[in-house]
Parts: sequence; structure tokens; C-alpha cells
Amino acid sequence: MKGSIFSKRVSSPSRHSSASGSPSSTPSRSSHQSFSETMMEENLDLAEVIITASAIDAHRHQEFSSLFVDDRREARKFLDAVSSLQHAMHYYVKLSSGTDRLVRAQNLMQIAIKRLEKEFHLILSANRKNLDSESVSCRSSRASARSSVSDYYYYEDEISDEGEESTSTSTTQPRTPPRRENAEADLAMADLRNIADCMIASGYGRECVNIYKLVRKSIIDETLYYLGVEKLSQHQMQKMEWSALEQKIKTWLHAVKIAVKTLFCGERILCDIVFSSSEKIAESCFTEISKDAALRLFSFPEVFGRCKKILSPEKMFRTLDLFEAISDLWPDIESIFSHESAAAEAALVKLGESVRIILTQFEAAIQKDSSKTPAGGGVHPLTRYVMNYLVFLADYSGAVSVIIAEWSVVAETPLPQAYFSSPTSALADDPCVAAITTRLAWLILVLLCKLDGKAVKYSDVALSYLFLANNLNYVVSKVRNSKLGLLMGAEWISENRAKVSKYLSNYQRMGWSKVMAALHEDPTAEISPEQVTDCFEQFNAAFEEAYKKQASWVIPDPKLRDDMKISLAKRIVPSYRMFYNKHRDDYATARRFRFGTDSIVRYVPEDLSNYLSDLFFAASSDNDSSVTSSRGR
Repeated sequence: MKGSIFSKRVSSPSRHSSASGSPSSTPSRSSHQSFSETMMEENLDLAEVIITASAIDAHRHQEFSSLFVDDRREARKFLDAVSSLQHAMHYYVKLSSGTDRLVRAQNLMQIAIKRLEKEFHLILSANRKNLDSESVSCRSSRASARSSVSDYYYYEDEISDEGEESTSTSTTQPRTPPRRENAEADLAMADLRNIADCMIASGYGRECVNIYKLVRKSIIDETLYYLGVEKLSQHQMQKMEWSALEQKIKTWLHAVKIAVKTLFCGERILCDIVFSSSEKIAESCFTEISKDAALRLFSFPEVFGRCKKILSPEKMFRTLDLFEAISDLWPDIESIFSHESAAAEAALVKLGESVRIILTQFEAAIQKDSSKTPAGGGVHPLTRYVMNYLVFLADYSGAVSVIIAEWSVVAETPLPQAYFSSPTSALADDPCVAAITTRLAWLILVLLCKLDGKAVKYSDVALSYLFLANNLNYVVSKVRNSKLGLLMGAEWISENRAKVSKYLSNYQRMGWSKVMAALHEDPTAEISPEQVTDCFEQFNAAFEEAYKKQASWVIPDPKLRDDMKISLAKRIVPSYRMFYNKHRDDYATARRFRFGTDSIVRYVPEDLSNYLSDLFFAASSDNDSSVTSSRGR
């Protein structure tokens, strides 16, 4: 395994320096070599006794009994024997005359490694519950996990040292590790780490990793399976009903948080602890056990992002759900993974591309809308749909701002550049916020321009202005009462509320000018009975015409409706009341000129107030569910 991170560790023997330090001291060097050989042979003999006593083949017909139980003294002796054996092997490799003893040592090492492999697999398998990802991931950090496990190493060292001193004293009682929360898990990790350290130092790191991979990879795969994570092809997604695919998205959104924060995080911590003696081996091992599962996990949003099925405005919010889930977990993903983070990054790229395409389609859909205007000048269905869509989009402002940060608004339009700048808001200093604010402001502008075009289709100019007032008021209300308000800013809201007031003033002027003009400029002025009659007749005709025409017109917003009624009443009723009170004694005279056929005065002032209070109440359902169902959150 030359060049591998699992290559055998080569270290010089500790007792391999010249006694005299002089190359000319041949007798002394020979004497020292003879002494070293004797020591090595004694170590080899002692290691042979310990290793062969625990050889798996020697206990083939007996129930397997682990060395890693109780106070771990037998385990420590065995590990020390393996360490001594490896030291002896390095020594004999350098001696041309030690071939037989090297072969003997190598055979013993094979027996020892076979036992360690068995112990390693047994501990891993027996502690699946103690070493579950959730328990391991609950530790505050990898460093704290190593620290808690290291307590057992120091304790075992004390046991080992103490054991050497107490072999002649039968009264010494075995000590056991202190009891504490997660003690069994910590002890199991300490055992695994001891074995891994020994096998890696002996050059059997790959064998150790293979056993670890065999057990822990299956745990990761099983957990993802139970979390409902599936690997779907683009073709499978494309053929799937949206309701079924949406359910799989919900399952994935639930699974990814558990998978990243618990499953993969716990496995990463466990890998780092067990293979703490080699960072490269720990990294390689985690990659081997997690790579397939991580690719399966992050392939779902990546394939979803490439699927043409999602490229419609209604699918926007599920796409953003997936993007947001990965973005929120990104610090954890970067911390846990190395190579596998590329799969998550690829998913973000594809999902971001899809969001930009959908936003482009959404804008085009607004511009191409050909639906009819509502008969009574109420809020257009397009206005409801677009504003509800943008309100929900603002809830994803963090994700959307990242996606469109470098995506400028480009349009062929005669509008001045000021229309493309970001409205002033409390968050305007943030470049990402400015990007999404500019995009949202542009989409609202596209909507308002479309509404201007629809307003001219009304045959009555007053109704056109009422339509514009209703729709702009709806837009402003949606902005003010949602997160859009923070993004667009108070100045934008104030400017557009002023536009609503201007539209309503134009509506009053165009819709009620004949009524107000029918009364004399000075309601209390002295005029002839004939003029009184003409004023009442003109007023009656103008008021009845306006009322009849506007009986089906609507103002859906209750406050705006009440404000408009009050405004009309203030402009019409006081002047009429003064005129009515001034000339009501002339009724009899006036009626003689009309031959008594019809009453000239048809309304008392209170009648006008009652008639005006009945306006704008035609059916005007403000149903905002059109986007809610498609958002599906």
C-alpha cells in the first residue's frame, strides 16, 4: 500500500543508538546489539503468549468473549502486545539475520489483527443504539466529543500503570470507569478509538476502515430510507402528478434537516473520534460512508431544479422552499462535508436558475394578460393574483435576494431610469435587500401599467378613475400590511396613497360634476321662481342619472368606501340643503308653471344622504385565495 494514507507507520526503535557513540567501538556496538536482540526476543515471546491466548482460532468452539469489558485490563495488555510486536517487526526488518523471527512476528501480527477486526466489528454492531447519530450529534462540538472520550484514555492509562505495580498484590480491586450520562457511548467510542489507533499504527488502517464502513454506511442508508428520501430521475419527476411530487417535496424538507443536523453531523463526529490519530483517514472514511447517501439526498432538489414541470409561477414557492432549506443548512453542510457539498451547491444553482426563469415568466404573464375588466370598476383578478403572489414572495426575501442579487432589471421601455431604482426603505443599505426591492417594485410597476391599459377600456371616464383608485388602493394595502412594506418603504406607500386620493378626486369631478353644477353658484342668492324650477329640475335629472349609472359601481375597501361617501355628501348635501331651505316656500308658485303634473322637488336633503349611503355596495368579494393554494405552505 505504498503511498496510501493507510501505509504502515515506520518508526525507529527507541533502544537503537550506539552506547559509545563512536563508530570505532565495535565491541561495545556488538554488545549493545546482542542486548537489543535479547530484549526484542523477550518482547516477542511475551507478545506471543498474550496474542495466542486470545487468538480466535484457539477459541473456535467456545462462545466469543470480548476483551473490551469491565476495566479493559485484558484489552490494554493485548493492545500493548500488538504495539510491542510491531516494534519488534521494525527491528527485525533491519537485521539480515532475523528472517525467521520476522516471519514469526508477522504471523503473530496476522493473528492479532484478526482478533482486533473481530473486536472492532463486535463493538460497532453491539453499540448501534448507543452510537446512534442523534446521541452523538447532541454533543456541542467535535472537540467536546473528543474531550469526553479522551477521559477514558487517561483513565485507562492509569489502570495500565496501576496494573503493572499491583500484580504482586492480590488485594487490589479492579476499578471501573465513572458513571455519567452517555457513559456507554463514550466507553464504546474509546474502545473503537483504541483499536483503530492500534490497527493504523500497525499498517492495517484500510482493514479497519472497511469494517467501519460495512457497519456505519448501512446505518446511514437505512436512516435515509426511513426518512423517505428517494432518488428520482428527471423523467420520473416529469411524469409524476404535481400533488404526488409536492408530497415528496414536503417529505424531503422534513428529512433534510434531520439528515444534515443529526445523521451526517453525528456520523462525522463519530468518525473524527474513532480515527482521531489520522485526520486523512477520518476524512476518507466519512466520505466513503456518506458519499452515496449525500448524493441521494441532494440529488432530489437538483433534479427538481432541472425539471421543466416546475417552470410555472404556481411552482415558485416549492422551488423556494427547497432553496431556502439548503441555504439555511449551508453552514452545517460546509462544516460536515468536503466533496459532497458540491452536490448541495449544484442543487442551489439549479434551483436559483429555475426561480429566475419563473420570475421572467411571471412578468410576461402580467404583460400578456387579456382578461376583461370588472363591470363595476372593482379590484381586477389580475391585481389580486399578482399582489398575493408578491406578498408570499416577500416572505422568501432572504432566498430571493440571494438568487437575484446580480440579476438586473432589463427592459425596453421609455420609462425614466428612476422607475428601476430601489424604493427608499429602512433596509435599503443592504445590497441584497435593494436587489429584491428593485425587482418587486418593477413587477408592481408592470402591473400598474397593465391596469392603466385596462382602465381605458371603460366607456365612462369616471369609472376608469374609480377602477384605478380601487386597484392602486388594493396594491398599497397589500404592501402596507405585509413584509412588502418593510421592503418598499414608507415613502413609496405615502406616494401611492396620494395617487389613490388623486384618482378619487378625478372620479368625483368626472362622475358628479353635473350634479354639483346643477345648483346655483350661490345657494342663498335671490332668483326668480323660473330659475328655482330650472335648478331643481336640472339637479333632479343629474342626480338620478349619476345615481342610476353608479348603482352598480363598487368600492370593495370598507374604509375607502366610507370615506368616499362622506366626501360626496360634504360636496353635495350642504349646498342642496341651503338651496332647499331658501326656496321651499316657492314650491307652490313654481308648480303653477309646470301645470302641477310632477313634483319639482323630489328630494329632501336627508334623502340625498340616504341615497349616497347606498352606493358602492354591489357584490365585491375580496377573495385572496388564488395564490394561497398554489403556494401550498
